[in-house]
Amino acid sequence: MSLIKKSPSSIIEKVEETGEMSVLDLPELTLECILERLPPGALCSTAAVCSSLRERCLSDHLWEKHMKQKWGKIIGPAAYREWQWYIASKMDCNNLNQGKQKGLTRLLALSWPFSWFRSKIDDNSNQRSSLPVDSIMAWYLALETGRFCFPAQVYNRENGHVGFMLSCYDAELSYDSRTNTFQARYPPHGKRAVATENGVPWERLRAPPVDTSAHDLHVSDCLNELQPGDHVEIQWRRNKEFPYGWWYGVVGHLETCDGNENYCRCCNSDTVVLEFNQYTPGSRWRCANINRKDHREEGNEADGFYGGIRKLKNKDEISTWKRLWPTEVLE
Repeated sequence: MSLIKKSPSSIIEKVEETGEMSVLDLPELTLECILERLPPGALCSTAAVCSSLRERCLSDHLWEKHMKQKWGKIIGPAAYREWQWYIASKMDCNNLNQGKQKGLTRLLALSWPFSWFRSKIDDNSNQRSSLPVDSIMAWYLALETGRFCFPAQVYNRENGHVGFMLSCYDAELSYDSRTNTFQARYPPHGKRAVATENGVPWERLRAPPVDTSAHDLHVSDCLNELQPGDHVEIQWRRNKEFPYGWWYGVVGHLETCDGNENYCRCCNSDTVVLEFNQYTPGSRWRCANINRKDHREEGNEADGFYGGIRKLKNKDEISTWKRLWPTEVLE
């Protein structure tokens, strides 16, 4: 109740005197509840009404919910770091160009590609505040307009190219609000040029599950607990010049084991069998063995190099891989 600055009686008195009531005459808590229920577009429009509403609509706590709802599943620590570097460079530019900051209305009108803004906006107001470059609203707008490209990962890259089925690779993404899809720029593989893919849908994206660069070996922390039937992702790269991608597989049984769970002792062996059942039996890509005790990077120039391993414990992660399963067995 301490948040309510205007009593109902004072509001009634004003209505009786003027015959009019403004949204700003509402109790503070009531107004806050209304703003919390507005979608991003309506918040932007409301911010352009007057300086008082502008200050409220820029609040980080209002935009944090929208940020989490729309972008939370594909924005990870790497993207956040990129954003911090981005705003730091913007702030440096602002310091060099003091006095040239644009008002909030001008900035939004230039950057927001939707017809969410009023045609006339309180031109008589002398209090113009620019959008804080480090605000959550600024980050949301930068993502929404595609001005800020961020790192994430793409399943089955390059439109499901057969050589990348059931894998997930790092990419730099930019959003296209007109199509509600993304453009992905993949780092070069060896001497290959940068590959670009347009029209990538949301369901093929994820935030990197571990904060490990595509060129660094992930330190496996699950080797001792791996047993047949476990779902895993393992880093793999064609040669030392390539970045790692994450490939889906399951832990299988040793050749000496018949798979009977009552007699299986595979979990006691130093050798862990990884199966990639998207490939046909007999394919050199179908199976790989790693050492449970001292596994680092294993492989050769012919079959590629296997790196760090993640055990998948989240059912949503496993179901995503199964949904992406190829319609035909790969050679």
